[in-house]
Amino acid sequence: MQPFLQKMIGDNKVLDYVIVLGWMLLVWVMLKFFKKYLIRYLQHLTGKTNNQFDDQLVVAAEKFVIPYLYLFVNYSIITTLNLSQKLLHVLSAALSVITIYYAVRLINYLMHSLVLLYMHLKNEPPIRIKQLNSLLLLVKVLIWGGGFIMLLDNLGYNVTTIIAGLGVGGIAIALAAQNILSDLFSYLVIFFDKPFEIGDFIVVGTTSGIIERIGIKTSHLRSLDGQQLVMPNAELVKSTIHNFKRMERRRVVNSIGVTYQTSKQYLEAIPGILKQIITAAGATFDRAHLKTFGDFAILFEYVFYIESPDYVLYMNTVQAINLSLFEAFEQSGIEFAYPSQTIYLAGNANPNLNLPVN
Repeated sequence: MQPFLQKMIGDNKVLDYVIVLGWMLLVWVMLKFFKKYLIRYLQHLTGKTNNQFDDQLVVAAEKFVIPYLYLFVNYSIITTLNLSQKLLHVLSAALSVITIYYAVRLINYLMHSLVLLYMHLKNEPPIRIKQLNSLLLLVKVLIWGGGFIMLLDNLGYNVTTIIAGLGVGGIAIALAAQNILSDLFSYLVIFFDKPFEIGDFIVVGTTSGIIERIGIKTSHLRSLDGQQLVMPNAELVKSTIHNFKRMERRRVVNSIGVTYQTSKQYLEAIPGILKQIITAAGATFDRAHLKTFGDFAILFEYVFYIESPDYVLYMNTVQAINLSLFEAFEQSGIEFAYPSQTIYLAGNANPNLNLPVN
């Protein structure tokens, strides 16, 4: 057995290979033990805390740090052998690839986890989290690109030329795709500033509809007549947006006119009548006043609130108030005014006056 172990294979003895394999097996057993007991213990400790970030750290360690440590330790063990420069170069390049691979995956995982935790803490709806995934995908691609450039640099390539080329190419692409980039940055503004969300009813200029989808370049609206409207995000950000979904209540300002033949007694009673009718209809009364003397009517202005953004409820309440007001005026004998003119003709004071005739 001893002669066999002393036998040379390449530049190393068989015993050296056996020792290396033994160390690799021992490391594998130790890492299995580490994952089974220490990780489980850490998960037990982090499960008692309200902070979920430490849970994600433990998961990241189990998925990325431990496998990388195993490969790195094996690399260190293997390089104790007498290896050719070519093989050492191959192993070094492989370690660089593995290091960049696990580093990028670890960064992407922690970034994704932290952002999702923040969204959950903010009680963001699932649809917002789904939108976030599209944005995170773009960030992950950029991180992978940076990792690839770092890998080329570690492998000995001159990345200065590549970075310069990417810079010039980026400028050219930016100039050629100004509208696309404008919509992309507008999407970021919409996502973080949240002027509207999916399901909101908005009015932008002469366009109105319910938000169905918020994309990276365009947002889709469904108009009241059923049409799908596709609007660039840049146009939405530049415009004034009326978001009716976030309306907490509706303020209604109306006016009525009564004839000049209405007595002072009834003029004083009209604000009280309006208050009683508005309160009975379930709205919140604000004020009612004789506002002005118009050309053909005495005008009253009254204001009330409907404590709901629902448009159908708003119209039903206004209709109920108008019908009750009409009935109250009819019973009291108060007349609504409408545009009219009364012409008074005065008789000739001296009918026998003879006017000269030319």
